[in-house]
Amino acid sequence: MDTRYGPSPLRQRYNKTILTHEAAKDLSGFKSGAVNFKLGFWDPSVNGVRYLKALIYNLAAGLSSENWARFRKIKNRDTGSPISIHYNGESVCMDYLLAVLELEFIARDVDLTGQRVLEVGAGYGRSCHAMLSNYDIETYHIVDLDNSLELARGYLAAVLDEHEYAKVRFVSPGDLDALPDDETFGLGLSVNAFAEMPVATVRDYLSLLDRRARHVYVRDAVGKYLEPDLDGHAHGRDLVGMALSTGPLQQVIDIHDNVVVERQAERFVEAHRPGPDWSCVNSAWARPWSYYWQALYRHRSDDAPEVP
Repeated sequence: MDTRYGPSPLRQRYNKTILTHEAAKDLSGFKSGAVNFKLGFWDPSVNGVRYLKALIYNLAAGLSSENWARFRKIKNRDTGSPISIHYNGESVCMDYLLAVLELEFIARDVDLTGQRVLEVGAGYGRSCHAMLSNYDIETYHIVDLDNSLELARGYLAAVLDEHEYAKVRFVSPGDLDALPDDETFGLGLSVNAFAEMPVATVRDYLSLLDRRARHVYVRDAVGKYLEPDLDGHAHGRDLVGMALSTGPLQQVIDIHDNVVVERQAERFVEAHRPGPDWSCVNSAWARPWSYYWQALYRHRSDDAPEVP
C-alpha cells in the first residue's frame, strides 16, 4: 500500500473510533455530532474557552478608537485573572469590553461629568470601575446583596486609587430606605441584575429609580431560554426552575432568532420603564449575546423625545 498520502496515526484512530464506515453512512444529525466535530473542530463541549476567546477577539477587533481610549483609561483590569486575549498590545477580557460599550451607549445621551450614580446589582464592580476611570463622577452608590458587596469592596479597593475609591458608597438593600429624602441621582443603572430578581423586587427598584433618578440605563435579557443541549442542565432542574421564575420577562423564546428577539425587545422596553413619566430615548441590541437588550430612559421633565 502506498503510504505517501496516507493518514496520520491521529486520523487513523478517529477513523476507527468516530468517523467509522458505519457512521459515514448515517447522515441524520452528523453535522451536530462527533463525526463533524472531528472534521470541523467546532465541538462546543471541548472548545468553550476557545470560543469565548474568539468572541472577545472579534469584539475587540470592532472597537472604535473612542472606545479604545475609554478602555485604556481603565487600569488594573487584569486583577482577578480574567480569561483574556491580547489585541493592539492590550490585555482584553469580556467584562471590560462590555463595560466600555455600555459607557458609549449611555454617554450619547447623558453628560456623566459630575453625576451622582446609583447602580443596582453591581457584581464585583466592573461598571463602577469603568465609569470612575473615564468620568469625574461625584459619588457612585452600589446596591447589592451583602456577599456581593464584600466582593465589590475588596475588588474596587484593589483597582481604584484612594481618591476614586472614596467616591464609592456600598448600600445593602435593607438600608435603602435610610437614604435621605433629597438623595437623588443623575443616573441609575442595572446590568444583568433584574432578570435574576423576583418580579416584585424589580418593581420596587424601578419605583425607587422613578423617585430618585433622572436617567436610567438597563441592560439585560429579553426573555428566558430552555435548551438542555446548551449545558445539559448541569446544575439541576431545581435551579432551572428558579431561573425561569425570576425577572419581569419570563417568556421562553428562541434566543437565536433575531426577529423573535427584536419583537420581545418591545416588551423589554416597557417592562423596565421606571414609570409613566419616563421616555425611552435609546434602545438597541446589547451585543454580543443574541438575547440581550439595552435601553436608556429619561424623566419626561427633561423633555426627552420618545423613541418610536
